[in-house]
Amino acid sequence: MYYNIIRLTPVARLSRGAAARRDDLPRGPAPHRQRGSGLSLPRQLWIVQAGIFLNALGWGAVLPFEIIYLHSGRGFSLGVAGSVIGVVTGLAVVASPAAGPLIDRAGARATAVGGGIALAAGYAGLAAASHPWQAFAAATAAGLGNGALQPSQSALLAALAPPQLRHRVVATSRVATNVGFGVGGGLGGLVAAHGLGGLIALFLGNAATYLVYVIVLAVAVTKEPPAEPMPGGYRRVLRDSRFVWLAGINVAVIAVGWGYFSWVVPQYARTDLGVGTAPIGLLLLANAFTVAIAQIPVSRALEGRRRTTAIAIGCGIFTGSFLLIAAASWTRAGPSYAALLVAAIAIGIGECFHTTALMPLVADMAPAALRGRYMATMSLSWWIGLALAPTVGTRLLAVSPAVALLPAAGLALSAGVAALALGRHLPTAISRTPRPTSSRSS
Repeated sequence: MYYNIIRLTPVARLSRGAAARRDDLPRGPAPHRQRGSGLSLPRQLWIVQAGIFLNALGWGAVLPFEIIYLHSGRGFSLGVAGSVIGVVTGLAVVASPAAGPLIDRAGARATAVGGGIALAAGYAGLAAASHPWQAFAAATAAGLGNGALQPSQSALLAALAPPQLRHRVVATSRVATNVGFGVGGGLGGLVAAHGLGGLIALFLGNAATYLVYVIVLAVAVTKEPPAEPMPGGYRRVLRDSRFVWLAGINVAVIAVGWGYFSWVVPQYARTDLGVGTAPIGLLLLANAFTVAIAQIPVSRALEGRRRTTAIAIGCGIFTGSFLLIAAASWTRAGPSYAALLVAAIAIGIGECFHTTALMPLVADMAPAALRGRYMATMSLSWWIGLALAPTVGTRLLAVSPAVALLPAAGLALSAGVAALALGRHLPTAISRTPRPTSSRSS
């Protein structure tokens, strides 16, 4: 459920004749054969995955206590505290598109290092902030870093991963993220119990995880080879109608499966069903650990399958889950919570289907010279979906649960139908999740 946004080349425009069919073949790194057992990822990818876990560990520890720290620890008003944290996420929407050209020119590794340094400075600044202006300045640095790190990290994984293993790289990253958030959340609660000193330690610890990560990236990860420049920039990205179609689908899916579930469903459970805070936390934990357990098996099961069908299956699971969540208001307390728990687990499985197909498909659609812009645009679609869910969903929930939840189910269903329609327009070379070739290693 958490938002490690990893977009994992390219396919030329379709035209007539044999030359067009050759252009439809991916132009990314040449596949190399892997051992048949295990994940068989290159060493540098494991280094990046370890960094992803470390980042999730630090952020998962501090995330639930950001507003608590600023409001209760530093004495800021609740409105100011919320605005500071809003800058951290809101600036990412602006910074993500700006990061795209930087990735394409300076490289994904260099951009990721810069983003990590900005995040470290931002969270260290928040730990020291005793006045609102200091907190806003630190949040600005963290927001810019957040917008740069996510698409650059995605582009780096795409550059380092053999094309036939990208879905497994995504699976490993998702597991690392969800386990990191789960463990980090538990550790954060223990540290935060020590009052202001514990809260400051959480912010400093999060800053330290970013610093360690960028040091490892700079020292242990090889700079990706530069791609031939390609004119057009974002104009060329926006002219790729299939990619824009996919980004639109992603906005809807993220709004429902990530945003609605994370913000609207807990509020619905608390106010309309009378569920306590601890059981609500269990719903989110069940979702996160479902992803951690199911992501790799799902990614392997989808090898050789159509990517858009996998996205549609995920949308179908979201549709059924939100119908079940809406029906929970018609039952008694015990069955209603059981329905929410089943839906939380099902949504986790739906997330696995969606991310396994989405991330490698973006990488295969992106020319190497524009990979940063493609990743940044898809990252923006995630942020838009996440922003729409609480903004629209909470207002609809104030009217009634059905008015809020049934449109979410309908939106997921519409996204699934759109995904199936998109599948008919994708070149054969990128339409399916590859099966890694098994062979003896020399």
